[in-house]
Amino acid sequence: MYQWDFTPVLANADILAAGLGNTLKLTGTALAFGIPLGLALALLRLSPLRALSWPAGFLIEFFRTTPPLVQLFWFFFALPILIQVEMTPFIAAALTFSIQSAAFFAEVFRAGIVSIDRGQSEAARALGMTGGQAMRRVILPQAVKRMIPAFMERSIELMKTTTLVATVSYADLLFQANEVAQKTFRPLEVFTVTALIYFTVIYAASLVVHRIERRLAVSGETTVH
Repeated sequence: MYQWDFTPVLANADILAAGLGNTLKLTGTALAFGIPLGLALALLRLSPLRALSWPAGFLIEFFRTTPPLVQLFWFFFALPILIQVEMTPFIAAALTFSIQSAAFFAEVFRAGIVSIDRGQSEAARALGMTGGQAMRRVILPQAVKRMIPAFMERSIELMKTTTLVATVSYADLLFQANEVAQKTFRPLEVFTVTALIYFTVIYAASLVVHRIERRLAVSGETTVH
């Protein structure tokens, strides 16, 4: 019979906590850059000018359809060769997940914008607003409210995807868990605790998403996905 012993895990709790902090740091960085870049890509894709919409559409589809691990390896191993600049694991991971998140967020923004009744834009133009002012003052405030659940769901998926950074030796939660497991020879306990940590954080975020969706449903707002 296997004898469970979580004492070595508790003794290295600070290492796992540091790994969780790095995971949240990477997730937050990717969101901070991915959301505004996603909005820019969405606006370019909605442009009537093909010279703007086509490249934006290609970039969105490329990063949505290629494996994130391949993207991560390209930014970490290939890009430094092209630009002759050393790439740290964090920078490579932040670039990868910021651009990939931007591609997904662009589709969320696009769906939210087109879900707003065209009459809203026409009314804003009738009041003398420019297209940019109408988008900023009328369309986006309404669209963003509908997009919040989709943003949060994508953020949850992003956090799960960041486990790939262990492959380039970034000290996220999974990487640190592996280090502790090798040091303590207690992989069963270590990865059980690691799974519980991920579950706790992600499940709490999921509850927030469901609560927001219920509130929007009560208020009569539709959400985009």
